[in-house]
Amino acid sequence: MRYITLLFFIILFHFYTFSQEYNNSLIDYKFVDFGIYDTDLLPAKFHLDRRKAVKTFLPENSMAIFYSGKSMVRSNDVDYEFHQDPNFYYLTGLNEPNSALVLFKTPVVLDQDTISELLLIKKRNENSEIWVGKKLGIKGSEKFLELEKSFDIDQFNWSKIDLSTIDSLFVHDNYKLGHLSIFNKDFNGTHLYDKFNINENEIKNWMAQLREVKSEEELVLLRKAISITCDAQNELMKVLKPGMKEYQAEAVVEAVFKLKGAEYPGYPSIVGAAENSCILHYTTNRKTMKGNHLLLSDVGAEYHGYTADVTRTIPVDGKYTKEEKIIYDIVLEAQEKAIAECRPGNPFYITNTIATTVISQRLQELGIIKSPFEIRRYFMHGTSHYLGLDVHDPGTMGNFQPNTVITVEPGIYIKQGSPCDPKWWNIGIRIEDDILITNSEPENLSACVPRTTKEIELAMKKQSELFKEF
Repeated sequence: MRYITLLFFIILFHFYTFSQEYNNSLIDYKFVDFGIYDTDLLPAKFHLDRRKAVKTFLPENSMAIFYSGKSMVRSNDVDYEFHQDPNFYYLTGLNEPNSALVLFKTPVVLDQDTISELLLIKKRNENSEIWVGKKLGIKGSEKFLELEKSFDIDQFNWSKIDLSTIDSLFVHDNYKLGHLSIFNKDFNGTHLYDKFNINENEIKNWMAQLREVKSEEELVLLRKAISITCDAQNELMKVLKPGMKEYQAEAVVEAVFKLKGAEYPGYPSIVGAAENSCILHYTTNRKTMKGNHLLLSDVGAEYHGYTADVTRTIPVDGKYTKEEKIIYDIVLEAQEKAIAECRPGNPFYITNTIATTVISQRLQELGIIKSPFEIRRYFMHGTSHYLGLDVHDPGTMGNFQPNTVITVEPGIYIKQGSPCDPKWWNIGIRIEDDILITNSEPENLSACVPRTTKEIELAMKKQSELFKEF
């Protein structure tokens, strides 16, 4: 019996030793060895610079905590495909769940190291990686993402750090803070909520300021996402025809996304025909389209985290009716006049003021509304939002700055039963483009998709080389 017990402990020791070596050994490893095959990701220096920028906002005697996204169960033992929290990705480049980033205004001592940043991350697990692929883990995050110090999130003990000088804690999601196990532990006998003044609002303002203005590296990825989306919209124009289902139009768009290298749609694709074109965030996408229908296609590819957002409204049979063209041209006029004012120093809300004014005047001229106050019946959303790691990216809503990307997306939606001539019913039109604020003229990054009714009708006469079966 003694020999069996001894053998058991020897095997256990060797398994533990192997596990430690498995977790820590990164000899000659490259990104590709961890299933990271793209060579145009944001460089580690970008994320390092962003972390430094956050630290400049931190007041003395404070620290900030950011949380990753977490795996979400779709059904039974199947998870949704993981998507990283944008702020966390912006600061780390890590695309793994269940992690936390801690930033210190003034360096602190952790064991024998003096650090100003700490990544708490799940260590690598051989059995898990058989199922889901290799993870960067502790050593990998330090080597490839150039994080100052990484530590096992399940084993971390706050007593390792002298926090006696810290009196303020900034968090970007207080709800998550209360649900992370490491922050439910006592801090030398004092609970987190009792030890620190916790501030959630300031960090949102800091991140909005940083993420509003894009770096050159970010603009490269945004341009790629937008270019892919333009290709998808152009292909849809070529293949759309009566009898197709909305989901088939969606399939064309999202197939192009994948064929061109996008990881995901940036948001659920909005592909709505006829009455569904008047539903702002319609995603059912099951209707059979007829020749007299308009199709509103609001889609965006996500490439390495950055998302496009481009909308076109096109006639299913390739030809706008007289009424559709009238409404379309009003929306186009509003958009073009709003884009022209996307210049540095102009207020963010100028696009909405211009678009609202144009649409209100034109709808009154048509007799669709009698008073400017009625416009919200037919144009009920804002005209612009920031674009980046989120389709509705954070920003200050202040004056335009160079290297900011926004959408300009006026629309008119006249649903059936509206108090106007029935000839206008079920005409829902939105035109949306992604606009880069420069030091001079605004740049329409999605101009590669036709916008005028004449250009769209010509484009719809072309044949698709990608989808010949349609």
